[in-house]
Amino acid sequence: MKTYSGGVRHDYNDTAIKPLVAERWRWPWFLLGVFLPLITVSIVLINKTDHPEILSSASQPIEVIPGQSPLVTPSPNKTLGDSEKFYHETPEKIGTNLTLLVKNGENLDILFRRNNLSLSDLATMTQLPGIGEYLKIMMPGDIIQVTHKNGEILSLARELDEIQLLNIFRGSAGFETNIIRRELDSRKVGANGIIQTSLFEAGQIAGISDLVTMNMAGIFQWDIDFIQDVRIGDEFTVVHEELWREGVKIKDGEIIAVEFINQGISYRAVRHKTDEDSPADYFTPEGLNVRKAFIRAPVDFKRISSSFNLNRRHPILNRIRAHRGVDYAAPTGTPVKAAGDGKITFRGTRDGYGNTVILQHGNNITTLYGHMSRFAASRIGSRVEQGEVIGFVGQ
Repeated sequence: MKTYSGGVRHDYNDTAIKPLVAERWRWPWFLLGVFLPLITVSIVLINKTDHPEILSSASQPIEVIPGQSPLVTPSPNKTLGDSEKFYHETPEKIGTNLTLLVKNGENLDILFRRNNLSLSDLATMTQLPGIGEYLKIMMPGDIIQVTHKNGEILSLARELDEIQLLNIFRGSAGFETNIIRRELDSRKVGANGIIQTSLFEAGQIAGISDLVTMNMAGIFQWDIDFIQDVRIGDEFTVVHEELWREGVKIKDGEIIAVEFINQGISYRAVRHKTDEDSPADYFTPEGLNVRKAFIRAPVDFKRISSSFNLNRRHPILNRIRAHRGVDYAAPTGTPVKAAGDGKITFRGTRDGYGNTVILQHGNNITTLYGHMSRFAASRIGSRVEQGEVIGFVGQ
């Protein structure tokens, strides 16, 4: 039981004070009982008026998360371009924020030396379990965000991809790490276009990227040769995903549904997963997979240099020489894909075609691939699958 320590002691034993004496002390005690609460209230009001910020700040709860350093509290929805830069500074460890842009031929060692950052800290961070590979290999255009104090690293952040962010920060026992997953918002958008000059120009006018256009061509590559078969007036309608984060478009996603009308014939496809363990694929409205035995064009394309022409003038010999194939124009080094499953029956130099590969597909069907700058690793007699790289485009 707590002992009372106030200045007024209450004693309920019989008293020897005469009635007259008791009457004399009754009024002072009565007045004290009336005015003492008023004085107390006045003191409280004066304190509240003089320091309103203390009361207001005390009403806001302070959250402390066990095991988490107060130095860095990254938000899962921030990007490296945001103003906060994933840093939460404390008075004792306020540092300088620094953005490092990786250029061709550079690595973190070069960037740290240039900016007088601690090489010892860099060596320590590269030895962190499972982290070294993310710090040793850099690509031109990579952005590294660093907070330091007189060269001592307080925190370092690097985007690994559109979703994952590597975060390294100095804790009480040394450097700590985490990989933050920043989810993207998926939006469905649709576009419609009519071809007047080329498929890519129609796509740009419709507001879709070249990537979406190429993906659309890839879906119908078994039915349409987008170099040979496309005509003015052909039409497409596509619904695809766009991936966004905090109001900024990050990239285009997958095509969900698409229709292409080629020379009056409608081709349709819808993206679907047959089960959770298999990748998504595209199917016709009738439920048939759009994949077939042969693709119509063996390379990704943006233009065509020449088509079937029996009266074609040979570009080197400068004389009329029948051209019985299709020349697909693409940058030197572009992969050339097998049109279908088959076996390599020829791999070498052939008159008029330069570096050449011939595939035997069965049922007396062969495909020839010429004018290549070099071959892939497959040899004569090797079996290849549809879409497998067999060589690379030449000049």
